[in-house]
Amino acid sequence: MGTSSKLVWKVYMGVLGAATTIAAQKAITVAWKQVTGKTPPSPTDPDTPLAEAASWALASGIGVGVTQFVVTRFAAGRWAKDMGTKAPKIPQIKLKL
Repeated sequence: MGTSSKLVWKVYMGVLGAATTIAAQKAITVAWKQVTGKTPPSPTDPDTPLAEAASWALASGIGVGVTQFVVTRFAAGRWAKDMGTKAPKIPQIKLKL
């Protein structure tokens, strides 16, 4: 796989990932309002109870994470179908502590 197709994949996933992450966050906010009857808490508000802020962080993180997983799998399938090759691997981020 050439450098140009890797670049196309990165741009494709960047645009698709950004758009779907924004949409997922909006959907999660709407779901939170329907379930709790309140707007999502601000993590910087000291008056927000810890349990509520943690619940929002957990719901938001899971929602966006699952959305990114599904979109990446979908995009890789479309890439393979349209380009005739497997999608380039997403580089793993390694942290050394």
